[in-house]
Amino acid sequence: MPERVQKILSQWGIASRRQAEQMILDGRVKLNGVVAELGQKADPACDRVEVDGQVIQATERPQLIYLLLNKPAGIISTCDDPHDRRTVLELLPKSLRQGQGLHPIGRLDVESTGAILLTNDGELTHYLTHPRHHIPKTYEVWVNGEVSRSVLQHWREGVMLDHRKTLPASVEVLRRTPSSTLLRIILREGRNRQIRRVAEQLGHPVLQLHRSAIGDIQLHPSGKPALAAGQYRPLEDFEIRVLKQGMNPPLEKLPAQTKE
Repeated sequence: MPERVQKILSQWGIASRRQAEQMILDGRVKLNGVVAELGQKADPACDRVEVDGQVIQATERPQLIYLLLNKPAGIISTCDDPHDRRTVLELLPKSLRQGQGLHPIGRLDVESTGAILLTNDGELTHYLTHPRHHIPKTYEVWVNGEVSRSVLQHWREGVMLDHRKTLPASVEVLRRTPSSTLLRIILREGRNRQIRRVAEQLGHPVLQLHRSAIGDIQLHPSGKPALAAGQYRPLEDFEIRVLKQGMNPPLEKLPAQTKE
């Protein structure tokens, strides 16, 4: 059955849908010997698809993998880095890093720690990074200074970033010290470095940022061993089902968004 080439590449675990689109734009993908164009369709059963000169066989599609990883500070949330910094993929064994098409869903900046999902399911990646899909993400954030009630309320109602107001957020105080405040923040959007930028704008720079949950997927679930920094685990079947809820509506025409 014909599918868009970028969708085929994401289904085979070659790249996320967004990465596959860029590969096509860069001329790295050929369809039946001719450089593919964005939006072209192909049938894996009878068309020849090449990526960087290598023919992709439909039978080589890897088994779908879904992982939760506790990212340490100093690790990059990408598949590779031009500055040779360590990436989240380097925390995995070679059997998972090579030939599986694993990639992170969204990002945590290099200084931040905590929950990040990795998969070779390009369709799920496309869905979860789409701006229409507002999966809540929970963060525990130490900020500088004592945060007042008025600042908390301002943060909850939304703050102007790049000429656009942030969506309402849940912001509550967990702990105070004479010089800092620990907040639990739940966001339903993920603009680039959003928490750090909002905190800076409100006069309380972030000292430490840790993502503890993605939707109902907890990094440290009650009654179970905590996932230490640098460790990973496969997602439970029910966690995968929760992530895939609502994937049926077509989302292809709108651009993907970047993550916190």
